[in-house]
Amino acid sequence: MLCPSQVAKLRPVPRPLLSAARRLYDDLRCSISSSSLAQVSPCVDEDCSDFLPWLERKAGVEISSFLSVGKSVYGRSLFASKAIRAGDSILKVPFNVEISPDDLLPEIRSLNIGNVAKLAAVVLKEQKMGQDSEWAPYIRSLPQPEEMHSTVFWSNEELEMIKESLVYQRTIDKKVGMEREFSVLRHALDHQFPEVSKYMNFEDFMHACALVESRAWESSKGYSLIPFADFLNHDGLAKAVLLRDEQKQFSEVIADRNYAPGEQVLISYGKFSNAILLLDFGFTLPHNIHDEVRIQISVPLQDPLYKMKLYLLQRHCLQITCKFGFSKWSSDSFTIKEVRSVKGKGTGIPQSLRAAARVLSCTSLEELNDMEEEATQNDGRLGRRPLKNFNREIQAHQLLLSHITRLIDQYNASAKLMKPTGCPASKRDGIRRSMACELLAGELRNLKSAASWLVSYTTDR
Repeated sequence: MLCPSQVAKLRPVPRPLLSAARRLYDDLRCSISSSSLAQVSPCVDEDCSDFLPWLERKAGVEISSFLSVGKSVYGRSLFASKAIRAGDSILKVPFNVEISPDDLLPEIRSLNIGNVAKLAAVVLKEQKMGQDSEWAPYIRSLPQPEEMHSTVFWSNEELEMIKESLVYQRTIDKKVGMEREFSVLRHALDHQFPEVSKYMNFEDFMHACALVESRAWESSKGYSLIPFADFLNHDGLAKAVLLRDEQKQFSEVIADRNYAPGEQVLISYGKFSNAILLLDFGFTLPHNIHDEVRIQISVPLQDPLYKMKLYLLQRHCLQITCKFGFSKWSSDSFTIKEVRSVKGKGTGIPQSLRAAARVLSCTSLEELNDMEEEATQNDGRLGRRPLKNFNREIQAHQLLLSHITRLIDQYNASAKLMKPTGCPASKRDGIRRSMACELLAGELRNLKSAASWLVSYTTDR
């Protein structure tokens, strides 16, 4: 939720768009735990040595006396320039130095394109202005396409590494969405600002969109880029987040722990799986505790009860589509989280997925009608209770187990193909192979946990 402007209390900012960690992977990457991220030795970032003074002059206020820009193995980062104690306000960025779609001309703001595309158009405009842009120091600090690893930048061969994951299809869908919005934007510029449109191409637009998706925070203006704050890297265990005060008009970060001078300062972007991190933000985390896997399950076309089952699934079981920027999870997919107890209630396997399995296992119209009648007499949710017929209940979960087992076999086959046979062809190849491995490993872990629970459920009753 966005923060109501009339509320003065600081609120954490929802961030479906994250500040990309711009992580630089190396051969030792997997041996570095998240708890040690802050311990990496800083390297002076000569390119950004004047960045904070420039931004403070532009803002007219001090932004931070605690932080300085440096480089780590993860790219551009913020480090403690002096001792920081938990509870210290380590940065305050006023709204007047944020970049938002408000900087567009009304003719462009009114276009039927999303907020990501609108803010990307602002970035493109400032990039084309070069040194004449009032944001030139910030624009120069942004990563180049070759430094970014969102899957929209991956080649077809690289995408093949993750073809078992729904991230594969979501990447294709995302690029189609970008192409559609670029066409709308380009058409408008051709008619109203031809001197601008002739310098635009889709590759530049895709880069600008990826910058926005990987760096922007949600705001009352749609999305906003917050210079300096977006140098903060992510730690999945951190409690510090970016806060916004709509009344006092600034964004703030409060330290969640003590930092010694020279330590990298980290915040949490949110509880995101590697699927979301890789698709939209271009990095993954080893052993991500928020990993999940999305699976698709559907009615076989040859099923004689196809129409009735499809109707019931669409009405009662299928999840509402989730959208992150250009990324959309289709409504026929279900999210499985890690099932931590084989003997427990199967927490992590959504009830809607188990309900769908019960629907799919039905062999007569009478069974389907009885199931719908039971839902009507109770809370309206279909198939959320165990079937009265014990054998049918077991068959429903065996059907789900069979589907998940096939997925596990496919994931294992992909993992074997990705085993390195020598040195990677390039640094980029090594980075993306590592990301693919971490994505599939997290999803496979959740599939295996679900399968273990389903085996227990179907054999121990």
